[in-house]
Amino acid sequence: MTDSQNLFSMAQALPGALASLGSAPVLRQLRYLVDNGLADLPPPGAGRTLERWQALSLVAGHDLSLARLYEGHTEALALLREMGGEAGVRGAVWAHWTAESPGRRVALGVAGQGATLSGSRAWSPGALGASHALLTAWLPGQQAPQLVAVELDHPSVTIHSDAWHPVGLPDTGSADVVFDGTPAVLVGAPGEHLRRPGFWQGSAGTAACWYGAAQALARVLYAAVQQSSPTHPSHGARAAALCKVDAVLGSTAALLRESAAWIDAHPLADAMTVALRAREAAESGARKVLKEVGHALEGTPWSRNAFFVRMVTDLPLFMRHSQGDRNDAARASALLAQQPPLWAL
Repeated sequence: MTDSQNLFSMAQALPGALASLGSAPVLRQLRYLVDNGLADLPPPGAGRTLERWQALSLVAGHDLSLARLYEGHTEALALLREMGGEAGVRGAVWAHWTAESPGRRVALGVAGQGATLSGSRAWSPGALGASHALLTAWLPGQQAPQLVAVELDHPSVTIHSDAWHPVGLPDTGSADVVFDGTPAVLVGAPGEHLRRPGFWQGSAGTAACWYGAAQALARVLYAAVQQSSPTHPSHGARAAALCKVDAVLGSTAALLRESAAWIDAHPLADAMTVALRAREAAESGARKVLKEVGHALEGTPWSRNAFFVRMVTDLPLFMRHSQGDRNDAARASALLAQQPPLWAL
């Protein structure tokens, strides 16, 4: 099967697969998508970035806990391929852990041809269901983290789930992971994963997840307006909210398409400004959708629609890792270095 045929079949199969999975345990859903070839997405910057983001958006609109794991798995595969790592472990489910808690760095030791990990990681999504993990560890004296790949079923790995009872994103299979002389495979050089073109390309893909969740919430409002009588007292307010949501999602989708096209046209360029702009638009748009939908529907879906409640609970937490202030400073510096006019039509 050619790449284009594979993409076409995935675009056709993914919505039906997600619908058939229903409310099955999230880790089982992820395993199903991996086993059926629905988590092997085209890498960003290879001419099919929009299709990649469409898949992320679809999964996020189904379940954000699943999206957190699906995004991590697909990002790990893209990263391994870009950096020449081993991504071809048949049936592997990858976790992707590159965010670090203060004071919880994993130590890396290298002797001869071997490398081992020691230490612990807190709140590691997918720890209870992934077979492999791509994570950062630190060599003595190094100023940048080293990316490594590990097998999570190795006897030197201990997983502790008792400390985690989250209300938001409760089904990500997150746990503390302890490594005790765990064999690891080095992926690239220290800090290399942060300098590669795919770093910001992958970061932009997170915006597609936020957009997919906002789109799912908008559909709840759409259905409420569609099913209500024009004479109902709340119909006018709900219709007005729907129009606002339409404008927000329409502009966000347009920017995401433009960003995907730019990445495909400039696969080796620094995509930081493009990625941060897409993330800002998607996050801001999602927050506006949350506000408009919640206000327009009042209390009804909170007591009758479990999907709605889960989405409005999970989405703000999913967006917590946006690192807005630090990203804004970097983006402003990049904008000031460009030649005006920046926003010509």
